[in-house]
Amino acid sequence: MRARWPLALVALIAVVASGACSGTPARDGHDGALPPSPVKALDINPLAREKVKDGGTLRWGIIDFPVQWNQNHIDGDTHSVDVVMDALMPRAFRSDERGRVSLDTDYVTNARVTATSPRQVITYTLNPKAHWSNGKPITWADFAAQWKAMGGRDRAYRVDSHIAYENIQNVTRGASDREVVVTLTQPYNEWQSLFSPLYPASTNSSPEAFGADWINKIPVSAGPFRVERLDRKGGLLTLARDPGWWGDRAKLDKIVFRRVRPEGLVRAFTKGDVDVFDVGPSPDNYAQVREAWDAVVRQAAGPEYRQFTFNAESGNLSDLRVRQAVAMGLDRKALMELDLKGLGWPTVTLDNHFLMNSQRGYRANAGELGVYNPRRAGELLDQAGWKIPVKDGKPGKIRMKDGKPLTLRFVVPAGVKATDSEAQVARLMLQRIGVNVVVQAVPFNDFFGKYLIPGNFDITAFSYPGTPFPMSNSFDVFADGENIKGDDVKWYSNLGRSGSRQIDQAMYRAGSSLDDEQVTDLLNEADKLVWQKVNVLPLYQVPQNVVVRSGLANIGANGLYDLRYENIGYAS
Repeated sequence: MRARWPLALVALIAVVASGACSGTPARDGHDGALPPSPVKALDINPLAREKVKDGGTLRWGIIDFPVQWNQNHIDGDTHSVDVVMDALMPRAFRSDERGRVSLDTDYVTNARVTATSPRQVITYTLNPKAHWSNGKPITWADFAAQWKAMGGRDRAYRVDSHIAYENIQNVTRGASDREVVVTLTQPYNEWQSLFSPLYPASTNSSPEAFGADWINKIPVSAGPFRVERLDRKGGLLTLARDPGWWGDRAKLDKIVFRRVRPEGLVRAFTKGDVDVFDVGPSPDNYAQVREAWDAVVRQAAGPEYRQFTFNAESGNLSDLRVRQAVAMGLDRKALMELDLKGLGWPTVTLDNHFLMNSQRGYRANAGELGVYNPRRAGELLDQAGWKIPVKDGKPGKIRMKDGKPLTLRFVVPAGVKATDSEAQVARLMLQRIGVNVVVQAVPFNDFFGKYLIPGNFDITAFSYPGTPFPMSNSFDVFADGENIKGDDVKWYSNLGRSGSRQIDQAMYRAGSSLDDEQVTDLLNEADKLVWQKVNVLPLYQVPQNVVVRSGLANIGANGLYDLRYENIGYAS
């Protein structure tokens, strides 16, 4: 992803100065109240540490065994890497299940905005006990090295994203090696996303070290566990309690991550080879594992959402009225029920592009575009000049304009049954309003590179991730295109290829206001504008289904919540 945070933000908005410490969660709305989540946000069997046994081994099933263990490297941006490294690496902030962030005081005891003029400055105070597993202290130099690697100035670093880091002007030493002073080029209210995870200065010292030092090995850590053994050939990674950890002592003796093929996970659980694994959206696996001995499926709203993307540069969808009609001609609740049949999850659609149903600040902004209304869809198509032809007194099935039928290509990756089913049902729904949909299955490995990125589709479907940092996560997905030559427009990560200066300005305001009371309102104002473009049609927040042994505590479906691995264990 190429981040395009504005270079002239000050000219577009008025920044409200604030020097408040950001170690506490921002308020939601003006009264500080947090409305209940419309879906279950967390299911981990939370238990206080004194109610969790000391000792034991947890066997964790993962479907792939990564080669690259640097989470900040483009090849290390995988779920399995995240699951493992979250037990090992430092972070400045952590999130709760509603996306509210707070300091991780094991590493950072204080972090706050200490200046807003002429530049925004953030000062971090590091935990004096924090150190790497090789004995070296965690200092400002680690922060500075990560900024230089991630900031985009040296493209030889193959980073997963420059977002947030490219907005840093410099990182310097404060009053001591344990104080970090970060100066930003422009106001940025999601600065808490920086330095999570944090890697040592040695990793970021050169592009070669950034890539090679973490291939098939984890050379250093700084968490409640340390690496005991990494067996690439056998697909086993064993973590052991780190006696040098300065925080709460890990309850478990060991965590063993085991690679298991997706089709073998249920059997591995029933045989006792694994104690926890992510079931995913498979109704078959869900049904089978629920019958297994000592199994509990923990279920909560996950950190991603299902959506349809409409290509506004394709001929028949270039008219906004047609995109609006297609959105109203799709029954999102029926599509959700199709996708999640048998998983026991409530039918709650997602009506926001930036915030999840379970996330602090969520509001439903879809309006009439989120309501299934084939009659209104037909009226919009009539207005756009797409008429139902009449021959010999009988109406036709497919709308026509200038002698051409209203046909849309729904491109899906071959072999993905759930996506194909979505497309086929959408085809039948849109047929009712006179739209002909052709479902085109393309090779899985070509789906993004040869179809989505170059815009070779009309409609497509996949899932977008969600994070506690909505603007950092979604800005580039909805940012307006850039004119590069004549009428050519470069859209970068905006696969729907529609946007506006008004949307950009609204997103800039939402991402830069330092007034906590304004941020939620600004995010939702930006979302209302995005809805009007019908770029992405959100369907639902994808539920997370994690099977665990019944006696396990503080682990399961964690959604936006950052697990505390030192608290995971077996109930006393």
